[in-house]
Amino acid sequence: MSTFKIVLTGIFAFCIVIGIAIFALSKSSSSQQYSKLLIWGPLTSDQFDQMYRSSSLKQNKYVSVTYVQKDPSAFDTDFVEALADGAGPDIVILREDSMYKNRNKLFTIPYKNYTERTFKDTFIEGSEVFLAPDGVVAVPLMVDPMVMYWNRDLFSNALIAKPPQYWNEIYDLIGKMTKKDSSATVTQSAIALGEWRNITNAKEILAMILEQAGTPITARDTQGVSSVLNDTFNYPVAPSQSAVNFYTQFSNPTSPNYTWNRSLPSSYDYFVSGKLATYFGFASEIFSIQQKNANLNFDVTYVPQIKDAQKKIVFGHMYGMALVKQSKQISVAFSAITSFTEPASLTTLEKQTNLPPVRRDLLSAKPTDDFRVVFYNSALLAHSWIDPDPAQSTNIFRDMIESITSGRARVSEALSSANDQLNSLFVAK
Repeated sequence: MSTFKIVLTGIFAFCIVIGIAIFALSKSSSSQQYSKLLIWGPLTSDQFDQMYRSSSLKQNKYVSVTYVQKDPSAFDTDFVEALADGAGPDIVILREDSMYKNRNKLFTIPYKNYTERTFKDTFIEGSEVFLAPDGVVAVPLMVDPMVMYWNRDLFSNALIAKPPQYWNEIYDLIGKMTKKDSSATVTQSAIALGEWRNITNAKEILAMILEQAGTPITARDTQGVSSVLNDTFNYPVAPSQSAVNFYTQFSNPTSPNYTWNRSLPSSYDYFVSGKLATYFGFASEIFSIQQKNANLNFDVTYVPQIKDAQKKIVFGHMYGMALVKQSKQISVAFSAITSFTEPASLTTLEKQTNLPPVRRDLLSAKPTDDFRVVFYNSALLAHSWIDPDPAQSTNIFRDMIESITSGRARVSEALSSANDQLNSLFVAK
């Protein structure tokens, strides 16, 4: 062969190899399936979009995401109807108290795919409410811890230098900060406890006091979930009795610690109006408080603890991303969830919501502003409980408290009845 023919043959051979490679790559690309994920949640569309843009999922051209904001009050009905029509979401963002009642609609991620060790090393302890014996029910996304808002002017006027750190210090505030008129009507209060219907976040406050006292309310074992509300835990008397006695004393007119009654406005409104010295609310409430009364001179601190307790506990609502069992794209949806819970996307979500992150690595970097420092530290202490049905359990707790404050039942009787009713919900579910 002449040199020319050799060169020409080489060029042809090279072109054939390149052509085969291009064909193979194009065939491989065309075999990559395009997925469309539908996600429901309580976040606003803008909050979700910002989080999505910061996640690695945004760079995946084979996956598109549609997000629909859902009102929590209408979620259950919409969810059931959508699943019945075969048009349900692939992923839902739910609060911890809605997980159990929806558990049969959710896909539990096996521990072989998401190990318990990885979960605990990555996320705060309170998010372990999402762990089941066979896997992960939801991957943590947000936490909204309870904090104590306090009126700086009322404390200064009473010559009290700082808010209480422990529950027993509350008693010193009552005589100095609770005011009554000539007819014994409360006109200013140190603390809102004891009643139910006009105490904002009453269920969460009571749950926190119960957990601090040593009663986790519910427990999970190999047989399932059951109420431990009335358990003694090897003490002479159930710790829950002390917790409920403490809570209800503040609405008893014959008690020296009387500071609240059901004729008053909601504790939230009373605090915003400047007549309540301390208010137990969530981190998410700070903006609404500021907007309701721009002149209110308040600060934020940690909720009180039991003095000398071995463990500090704060109530916190946990939000997680869960896979929907009916989804035909479980593996893709699982990959999406891992992307959304990366540090970058959760950092962006924090900026949008002002809620502390759920990842331990992000909480280790403390913020500089005063409010967020409290939120961060409270997130590390946050706990909740396995709620069988948030609406029905609220009624059970309300009836328990009101049967005690009205004198219809003793504390032990009311707790026993509430315990049985909670267990009935778990059996029914």
